[in-house]
Amino acid sequence: MLDLKQLTADVCRIATEAGHFLKEERKNFRRERVEEKHAHDYVSYVDKESEVRVVKALSALLPEAGFITEEGSVTYQDEPYFWVIDPLDGTTNYIHDEAPYCVCIALRNRTELLLGVVYEVCRDECFYAWKGGKAFMNGKEIHVSDIRDVKDAFVITELPYNHLQYKQTALHLIDRLYGVVGGIRMNGSAAAAICYVAMGRFDAWAEAFIGKWDYSAAALIVQEAGGKVTNFYGEDHFIEGHHIIATNGYLHSLFQKLLAEVPPLDM
Repeated sequence: MLDLKQLTADVCRIATEAGHFLKEERKNFRRERVEEKHAHDYVSYVDKESEVRVVKALSALLPEAGFITEEGSVTYQDEPYFWVIDPLDGTTNYIHDEAPYCVCIALRNRTELLLGVVYEVCRDECFYAWKGGKAFMNGKEIHVSDIRDVKDAFVITELPYNHLQYKQTALHLIDRLYGVVGGIRMNGSAAAAICYVAMGRFDAWAEAFIGKWDYSAAALIVQEAGGKVTNFYGEDHFIEGHHIIATNGYLHSLFQKLLAEVPPLDM
């Protein structure tokens, strides 16, 4: 039986150490060593080295667990438990020395998320949760907001790299929300944005064409903070998908309604 509370504490340490590495490397960051994985989707030597460090530490922590990682330094071999890792969420922000950017680590089995840790480097904020154990930031319990009226809602969305598939959806969301909600923002890090929903800085967030390493850890944190997470079509089993809504719960039906007004995204 896994001790999820203790594991989460250990993962917070590992994520924070990786975050400190990112912060130090940023001081002498070399743009010429950035690679383009897809159009406008970048990876740097820092992402890769951060992933190697995190994988090594987690392997020692739970040797029986496999891995799914953004940069593919290790592969999943159908282990009963596996870590889902983004060693640097917000790479484009990092390249441009713009906040926020994060280290994201989740542990899950074949059917559910078990723990999630997101360390946001720029604000030195460690968000974490384990299944059934509430949600925290730097040791303090956090909760989603209680905003119910759309005119007071502070929402966050994003423009993913798959612009041809997502442009109609993005324009529809902005068209329907701009001038109606209290404010709309984009921050360049899905993990940070979702965690900000968990602690009530934002009230709702949605994005598509993202990897499970981008959202897994933060999604559990929102759930344990009292919020709601589904895919775009309201299904609770979202952990194998690429399109996610995370809200305080009260605004969830609004986002589902708006997203139902545009054609379904290509899977």
